[in-house]
Amino acid sequence: MSSFGNTMNEKVIPVIMKFVGMKGIVALKDGILYTLPIIMVGSIFLLLAQIPYQPFNDWVSSILGSGWTDPLFAAYGASFQIIALIAVIGIAYTYAKNEGHEPLSAGAIAIVVFLLTMSSSVVSPKGEVVSGVINKDLIGGKGMVTAIIVGLVVGAIYSWFMARKITIKMPAGVPQGVANSFAALIPAAVIITGATVVYTIFKFGFNTTFIDFIYKAIQTPLQGMTDSLGGILIMSFLIPFLWWFGVHGSTIVGGIMTGILTSNTLENQAIITSGKELTVANGGHIVTQQFLDNFVNMTGAGVTIGLVLCMIVLGKSAQSKELGKLAVVPGCFNINEPVTFGTPIVMNPFMAIPFIVTPMVNSLITYLAIASGAVPLFTGVMVPWTTPPVISGFILGGWRTALLQIVVMVISFFIYLPFFKKQDAINLANEKAAQNS
Repeated sequence: MSSFGNTMNEKVIPVIMKFVGMKGIVALKDGILYTLPIIMVGSIFLLLAQIPYQPFNDWVSSILGSGWTDPLFAAYGASFQIIALIAVIGIAYTYAKNEGHEPLSAGAIAIVVFLLTMSSSVVSPKGEVVSGVINKDLIGGKGMVTAIIVGLVVGAIYSWFMARKITIKMPAGVPQGVANSFAALIPAAVIITGATVVYTIFKFGFNTTFIDFIYKAIQTPLQGMTDSLGGILIMSFLIPFLWWFGVHGSTIVGGIMTGILTSNTLENQAIITSGKELTVANGGHIVTQQFLDNFVNMTGAGVTIGLVLCMIVLGKSAQSKELGKLAVVPGCFNINEPVTFGTPIVMNPFMAIPFIVTPMVNSLITYLAIASGAVPLFTGVMVPWTTPPVISGFILGGWRTALLQIVVMVISFFIYLPFFKKQDAINLANEKAAQNS
């Protein structure tokens, strides 16, 4: 045990922490969080516009008219469907801020570069070319990978110029806002000029745009990889695996994958908006952000509600009984640090087995349930990650999704059970030994 722990501390943990601490990874996982309030609010409007109870919809239509949902869809479109634009600002801003530089200028430059990755014209259904527009498809889900690339590149280059003081310096006494604007001039000129060159190369050299190239060459394959049984099993493994080292696996994996999984969510909603049925045959995605939030991380990484229930129902040691009482309420809101560190699960090789296996089994069952049609695909509706299971399932997919959450929580109980019994027996023996000493 000691040798194993020393090996982890000396060889494995430093590698993981080095990766986690990389400037780009930190900027990505923190910067993309700026999209979450927009996503949550947009989801509320989308849910109100798609209430799955036709008598209510008919009643509202009789009062407000058939177009009563138009403002709700407009609010959804102005929030949820511009997340790539928010992400590119957030990532560049966070990168510059973490480097100790004035960050808003980096975010502003990133917007310009991001818009330079796409064409400013679209072709209408009638074949007419409409100029001077911003394509909402590209500033939403389809542009997420490009937004990540642009945000990181702009943040890094801007910080490089600022760190080396390759800027226009204003004399003392000039208002700080003015000084910041002039300081950003040189990096802005270089970055935007470079983006213009890239735009020119893709337009005249390849007859496309950078964002279209990235979408076809990188984002589409990535979405295909994540939207697979193998992809979700890897994510389900990595999250508790990192947590086992005491590293916040949910934040790290979620921060990296949120862009791709949210794109899957948006494409599912686009199928519904187009008037088609949301099915796998019509291009619907099984693995989305809701899958990760409300099934893989249900009640916290490792789906530890099963362990908490074991403690409450079958616990014999005082530690298990008290910890179960303490952890059950936070667990219902998908917060499981009390049980993760209190059992402990972190750096405990014995408890690592159910902690990692449970979300993987959970993901396998969920994936097969959705793929078989037993449970519907997820639409664009999303709920805050703290929404209790069963409630979140009902909001996301009705009674079948809620029932699936109940099933996998019961399964988690039986996966944890034999390991809990052993751990509880050890705790009980230690308590008795302490009393007799």
